[in-house]
Amino acid sequence: MLWNEAFAQTAQGVAAKPSLLESLFPFVLIFLVFYFLIIRPQGKQKQAHLKLLTELKRGDQVLTSSGILGTIEGLTEKFVTLEVDKNVRIKILKSQVSGLAKEKGNE
Repeated sequence: MLWNEAFAQTAQGVAAKPSLLESLFPFVLIFLVFYFLIIRPQGKQKQAHLKLLTELKRGDQVLTSSGILGTIEGLTEKFVTLEVDKNVRIKILKSQVSGLAKEKGNE
């Protein structure tokens, strides 16, 4: 009687091991979720920012990443000179320009 119970327990405990493809499927799924929710949108945002930086011209009103609003007075490959008030100019890195400033009256 004990023998039958022990034999029944070992027969039920034996299960087939998943294949390599079945083992990797959850990891592939997680990578795809990360790609479409994090990596791809961040890449698109970076491309849009680079496009904005290449299209900057003198006279544009811009907002910096630190919150400074100014008008572009000078441009080089790496730096932007902003006029923040009459006769007050600051020089910042071009990469720190976060976007064009749109005022309600100028939209």
